[in-house]
Amino acid sequence: MKGFLEDANYSIGLLDEGATLGDVIDNYVYEHTLTGKKAFFVGDLGKLLKKHHQWQNVMAPVKPFYAVKCNSSPGVLEILAALGIGFACSSKSEMTLVQDLGIAPENIIYTNPCKQASQIKYAAKTGVNIMTCDNEGELKKIARNHPSAKLLLHIATEDISGAEEMNMKFGTMLKSCRHLMECAKELEVQIVGVKFHISSSCKEPQVYIHAISDARCVFDMAEEFGFKMNMLDIGGGFTGSELQLEEVNHVISPLLDVYFPEESGVNVIAEPGCYYVSSAFTLAVNIIAKKAVEYDKFLPSGMEQTRSDDEPIFMYYMNDGVYGSFASKLSEKFNTIPEVHKKYKEDEPLFASSLWGPSCDELDQIVGNCLLPELSVGDWLIFDNMGSGTLGQQSAFNDFQRPPVYYMMSFNDWYEMQDAGITSDTLMKNFFFVPSCIQLSPEDSFSTAA
Repeated sequence: MKGFLEDANYSIGLLDEGATLGDVIDNYVYEHTLTGKKAFFVGDLGKLLKKHHQWQNVMAPVKPFYAVKCNSSPGVLEILAALGIGFACSSKSEMTLVQDLGIAPENIIYTNPCKQASQIKYAAKTGVNIMTCDNEGELKKIARNHPSAKLLLHIATEDISGAEEMNMKFGTMLKSCRHLMECAKELEVQIVGVKFHISSSCKEPQVYIHAISDARCVFDMAEEFGFKMNMLDIGGGFTGSELQLEEVNHVISPLLDVYFPEESGVNVIAEPGCYYVSSAFTLAVNIIAKKAVEYDKFLPSGMEQTRSDDEPIFMYYMNDGVYGSFASKLSEKFNTIPEVHKKYKEDEPLFASSLWGPSCDELDQIVGNCLLPELSVGDWLIFDNMGSGTLGQQSAFNDFQRPPVYYMMSFNDWYEMQDAGITSDTLMKNFFFVPSCIQLSPEDSFSTAA
């Protein structure tokens, strides 16, 4: 399975001056209302360029390796490949996707903490040598199937604020590193660096102090065993906020200068995922069913009883849910409140509402409590910041089909790409640009289903 690039027959609509993303969404809402009311994505690929420039300005010494699992849609991968960043892959299919773009093996890291033997063999066959490891069993598995692998020892980190549990799901304790190095030496497997990961839910950048200090200890330990260490991976957890990026850089920059100075020859990398793609994608969904519930029989959690008992609570069912584009809600907090697409009066009454996916599963609740004007079946809701965790592997639930993706970019961003020389035929081979995407008739519209 090669994923999206097997069906990479897509286009990028170049927005004329004055046209906005809202105009694009209006256009496709109109089209989909006429043709079947399917959910759809609009992706502004120009935002990837802006995020990369932001990264270069703030985190220049740290090379990004994009976490492919966040969003593996073809437009995203081709733009990021053209920008020259690396890729952090968690599966064979993800490695194949980026290899099909011509990415060199040294710019790919195999990051799955629990690797299948067959996929380790695939990495060995295709020259992907850098991979992570955090336990003896995984170490032995790698030694059997990829003896020339170059390992990053994944160490556990801790949120010193106490608000989150210790990041112990993956990563080895510092006290266990010596034993793993002894095993690696015995198995003749190379350890070349250290990885740690700070969760995006961690609100305390100071946790990097402990993590980088621990990494330095592991480097020193490795020297005793004769390992040549040359890579530090500070993981992901970058939300996309420039403020958060600056806060992290403010903490890690002096630490890297002390523990891993430039003359040490250590390459510092990171695995940003949602940082690049979250804000670039907008999802439009359609209301397929509606139910009014009496207020005194159903009160959403956390809502104060400030309304009269005769006012209803509305439950709206949408044509996309947790078994589709909202899959990340099952494992992460989801706080996005949608925008109602149709125009309504400022003084129109708002009603307590909840939003559900189409499965009729109790887990398929997208928003438990929000205030919305009364909607009708057929109305559209717009969710911003939907680029992360929404366009990865396809769900097998019922006959769920991935919503089509419509890629957009402003002329200014396109010119900027040309000026930067990142429009080579090899990396941009699947792109077909059109002069405008606003007010297209169904006959003139272009198909960009990914």
